[in-house]
Amino acid sequence: MRRLFIAVFTGVLFASSCTHDKAASSASSASPVPAPPATPQATGRGGAAATVDVRATAAAIDVLKDGGNAVDAAVAAAGVLGVTDPYSCAIGGGGFMLIYLADEKRVVSVDHREMAPRALHRGLFYENGAPVPMPDVLTSGLSAGVPGMVRGWEVALERYGTRGLADLLQPGIRVAEQGFEVDPTFFEQTSRNVERFKLFTSTARVFLPAEGSPSPVGSTFRNPDLAKTYRLVAEGGSRAFYRGEIARAIVDTVTKPPVAPDAPRQVRSGVMQLSDLADYEARIREPVRSTYRGYTVYGMDAPSSGGLALGLALNLLEGYEPKATSRADFLHLYLEASRLAFADRTAYVADPEYTDVPVAGLLSKAYATERRKAIDPAKAAPRAVPAGNPFAFQEDPSPQRTAGTPSPGMSLAALPPSPLDTLDRETTHITTSDKAGNVVTYTCTIEYEGGGGITVPGYGFLLNNEMTDFDFPPSSSAPHANTPEPGKRPRSSMAPTLVFKDGAPVLALGSPGGSTIITTVLQTLVNHLDLGMPLLEAVAAPRVSQRNVPDGSSQAEPEFLATPEAAALKEKGHVFTAAGPAAGLNAIGALTGIRFNPDGTVTAVAEPRRRGGGSAMVVEPRR
Repeated sequence: MRRLFIAVFTGVLFASSCTHDKAASSASSASPVPAPPATPQATGRGGAAATVDVRATAAAIDVLKDGGNAVDAAVAAAGVLGVTDPYSCAIGGGGFMLIYLADEKRVVSVDHREMAPRALHRGLFYENGAPVPMPDVLTSGLSAGVPGMVRGWEVALERYGTRGLADLLQPGIRVAEQGFEVDPTFFEQTSRNVERFKLFTSTARVFLPAEGSPSPVGSTFRNPDLAKTYRLVAEGGSRAFYRGEIARAIVDTVTKPPVAPDAPRQVRSGVMQLSDLADYEARIREPVRSTYRGYTVYGMDAPSSGGLALGLALNLLEGYEPKATSRADFLHLYLEASRLAFADRTAYVADPEYTDVPVAGLLSKAYATERRKAIDPAKAAPRAVPAGNPFAFQEDPSPQRTAGTPSPGMSLAALPPSPLDTLDRETTHITTSDKAGNVVTYTCTIEYEGGGGITVPGYGFLLNNEMTDFDFPPSSSAPHANTPEPGKRPRSSMAPTLVFKDGAPVLALGSPGGSTIITTVLQTLVNHLDLGMPLLEAVAAPRVSQRNVPDGSSQAEPEFLATPEAAALKEKGHVFTAAGPAAGLNAIGALTGIRFNPDGTVTAVAEPRRRGGGSAMVVEPRR
């Protein structure tokens, strides 16, 4: 987690080794070794890493020092985060990894998004003609998708890495065995989920070990069950996860949730089968590409909406000159561009294997010119805006559709926001680079904080609840691109992003935060590229997020609401709702990134304060 004051001495904890004979019993008596606090920024050479947790960042740096590349480092960091940040990043979830291959000068992406079981259909989410209440779906076996994390790691390593899982899972195994000191962030996250976790015997056993309560701050948290699972995967690869004992345990957990005898309510069962796990595939996808003021921007294609929404919003902003406007006026344009981008993202983006996503239209400069007409530079839209029609701007319109005609079955109306579309959804972001110039920007998740709340008994990891990322219209027969279907991957907001100038990388970044991921990355880019803020300052700046909700309001952190710009925006008609701890919510985002400097150095940055702050390191610090 975000442990600025506790860490493990990297030379001891993360020494490269493939030894598998350390007994969990002896590890249980070991104490975590303290280390210097994490720092949110580091500049130097030889490679870099930034994550939310100092242990994960240190694991990545040790891999780089030992000759591994950026992909190897990202997987090692993710493995550690599965232990220290289990409510955000775990092998029961999935993610999107964007990779720059320096030798080939190309960008590729690994989609290991969770997938709907084949027996899942939209009817399971409706009762008496209405959607099942979201809290009932959130904490259930029904919400669990087929995890993609392990297969995604393996595919990324086989194609683009230099090490295998047997090596790269060792840091995570050691942390799981030796434990880590509980900090306030981990304690608070656990405390928020106590009632959910108590529903399941397996979850209470692992995450509520203090007689049904969270481990107190300062205590040592260990997860020997997860260490066992990591060992099985280290020895057997993804096959050990998707077939055999782990797969059987996952299916049993989904179809027969381990509900406590005294649970106050029933828990819905899921429909996952062993064949769903055995047949899971990670996808190698072409990234989406757009340009912005001379920069080239790469992002994830569908089923993530992050790259498409970001590209459209930047195209809209490109029509305005930031130096010709006040900061308040440009922030107004940023909010209105976000509003329009979210309207289109919600209407059109879904799994491309099930839906005709108008990628070329959404990223068309001509479409942005037309869509920009909906922005009033003088005032904010008073409510949610309708989607535009990017199909009219497709480079190669479908022969079954006349240009200018919306895609059949598409809903142009804004759906009410999901009850889960709030700031407390957990995800995490990892950014790495190596001495050869390879770069990874990687967002992974189990969806809600703590996923579905169900831990696989005996294996120590929580299952995702990604099926809640599908849209559920008021009627089960209402058309929408992102409704549940067998084998479908739900739309995501994850937005790992790479920015280039003249063919060379300039910036890699990404963030957690549910749908606020998109606006966090967008506002950081605006702060850095348009408003000239140094990267760490751009990351730390107060945030405001507009996502086209029905009442037209934007969410803003208290620090933003106190600025002169906020007052000026209110005069333009903007309405704000509070976000962040003062409103009982998490802050907006917790970004990590790397800046590639003209002198050949790199600057890694991590969120300095939100969610407890993060950790940035380089292999060879600048003296």
